[in-house]
Amino acid sequence: MRVEIWSDIACPWCYIGKARFEKGLAAFPHRADVEVVHRSFELDPATPKGVTDSVTDMLARKYGRTHEEVAAMEQQVASHAHAEGLGFLAEGRDHGNTFDIHRLLHLAKARGRQDELLDLVFRANFAEERSVFDPLVLLDLAAEAGLDADEARAVLADDSAYADEVRGDEREAAELGANSVPFFVFDRRYGISGGQPAEVFTQALEQAWASHVADRSASNA
Repeated sequence: MRVEIWSDIACPWCYIGKARFEKGLAAFPHRADVEVVHRSFELDPATPKGVTDSVTDMLARKYGRTHEEVAAMEQQVASHAHAEGLGFLAEGRDHGNTFDIHRLLHLAKARGRQDELLDLVFRANFAEERSVFDPLVLLDLAAEAGLDADEARAVLADDSAYADEVRGDEREAAELGANSVPFFVFDRRYGISGGQPAEVFTQALEQAWASHVADRSASNA
């Protein structure tokens, strides 16, 4: 059974939701039979490549809030992250275009290192003072994830490398009605939006598994 997760590394609830999903998956008896695939989604594709801004300034503009209100929002998100055992910097993070990161994640997927790279990028972006919008930092993370440094460098240097895969994921998200992330699709049967509690993911896995087994039994009858 396959679970597909649309996310953006700039999304704190994707970071938190991934941790909660993994806890829910750990409680699922058939977890060894579940394939997890991470798919691309850009929250802010209009952000120019190579231009970064502070998260605080970006959120203040986007939601029409004061910097004090944004700081309170970020502290609230940080409390949710910390409750899941995740590091989270409530201030000082930057924001930029994530398209190149998604392209590199597709390379990691092709090399069987997608989950490793995604975890490293999430942690660097939300818990460490490492800008994932700096190509040199991104290359360091790729190497830490076990990717070949020269191959990763070549992908970042070629704007067309894995671009179709990223756009394909985004088209599919639109076709499925996903306009926000994280978005979880269980065996192309059920969808869940947001960083739900772990038990919600376990219940969704059980429901999808029951339908999966029933369909398989019917096809073999």
